[in-house]
Amino acid sequence: MEKIFVINGGQHFAHSGGKFNQTISNWDKDFFTETNGFELKYTDINQTYDLLEEVEKFVWADVIIYHTPVWWFGIPYKFKQYIDTVFTAGHRKGIYYSDGRKIENPDVNYGTGGSLYGKHYMLTTTWNAPETAFTLPNEFFNQTSVDDGVMFGFHRMNAFTGMEKLPGFHFHDLEKNATAERITNYEKAYKAHLTATFNSVIIK
Repeated sequence: MEKIFVINGGQHFAHSGGKFNQTISNWDKDFFTETNGFELKYTDINQTYDLLEEVEKFVWADVIIYHTPVWWFGIPYKFKQYIDTVFTAGHRKGIYYSDGRKIENPDVNYGTGGSLYGKHYMLTTTWNAPETAFTLPNEFFNQTSVDDGVMFGFHRMNAFTGMEKLPGFHFHDLEKNATAERITNYEKAYKAHLTATFNSVIIK
C-alpha cells in the first residue's frame, strides 16, 4: 500500500477558521482509503503534536501532502513553526543529515544532505487572489506562477530533504468568490488531479 501523510496547515486565526483546508483534507480522506490501496496518516497544525512522532510520519510516508493557505505571501506562522521545529527535530533522525557539503570543498553540493530521497511531496495552496493575478500581463504577480514565485522557497526546502515534487494544485479566489459552485468544481478537479497523479508511474 502507498503510505500518505497529509499535513493541514490551515491555521485558525482572526477571520480565518481554516475551513477550506479542512475541506481539502476531508477530500483526501475520501480518496486515500485502504480500499483504494493507501494507508493515511494526518496532522492538523492547530492541534497538539509530538515532534518526534511527526518526524516518524515523514520517515514512514511515501508521499507527504501539504495543504496551506497563503497569508501575506507566505505560509501561516503556526505552519512555519511546525516546519521549523519538526525539521530541526529530524536532524540526523530521518529528515536530513547535513547540508551536504564536505569541509574539503565547501563551495559545492549544498542541499544534498537530505535523508528523504526516494520520497515525494505534493503542495496545495489556497488564495484570495484569482488565478488571473498570476497569468495576465500587468497583473500583480507579473506572470510568475505560484510555484516559481511565492512558493519557490518552500519547494527548495523539500528538495533539501531529498524529496521530489509531484504536481501540485492551487485553489484561487476563495474569499470574494467562494461560491458553492466553485467549491464543487474544485472538489471534482482536485480528485481528478489525485487520480491522475497517483496512477502515474512516477510513484508506483
